[in-house]
Amino acid sequence: MAEISGYALQWGQPAIIAGLFEERFARGAFDQSLIDNPDVAVLWAHDPSRPLARVSNKSLTLRSDNVGLWYSFAPDEKSPLGQEALASVGSGLVNEVSVGFSSIEEEWDDSGKLPKRLITRAFLGEISIVLWGAYGKSTSASIAGRSTRGNRAEAAMKVRGITP
Repeated sequence: MAEISGYALQWGQPAIIAGLFEERFARGAFDQSLIDNPDVAVLWAHDPSRPLARVSNKSLTLRSDNVGLWYSFAPDEKSPLGQEALASVGSGLVNEVSVGFSSIEEEWDDSGKLPKRLITRAFLGEISIVLWGAYGKSTSASIAGRSTRGNRAEAAMKVRGITP
């Protein structure tokens, strides 16, 4: 069974949101949410009518580690959507991730040109496989065991004990 895995986001990595502010997540921002509301889903492009995996049926694993929010899921290879996800991610056509979240606690810094938002605690509803995510290349989606650009980075981190 093929799996898609990577980082849904990395702690402390910035994203410019709509040109209005810079956003970052503090380490462990989703830890409490993963305990209180563990049934997170993986969606195709934030579309709830296109689910790929979820924690409750054990097709999705999530883990908050030193780098960020790591995930691994096994899409249903018999479904057209599962086949599409595996083909699109496997070819490198789609290789970024986005998160559907609600901020619970945050800190703002207005001292620079752009306000900066640091999210220290958030509810995680879903992660999505997307073409372009707000956090760009600091996220990753690749087929486990394939040597794609994302996997080289994951392999280098694994050697150093940073990732699974």
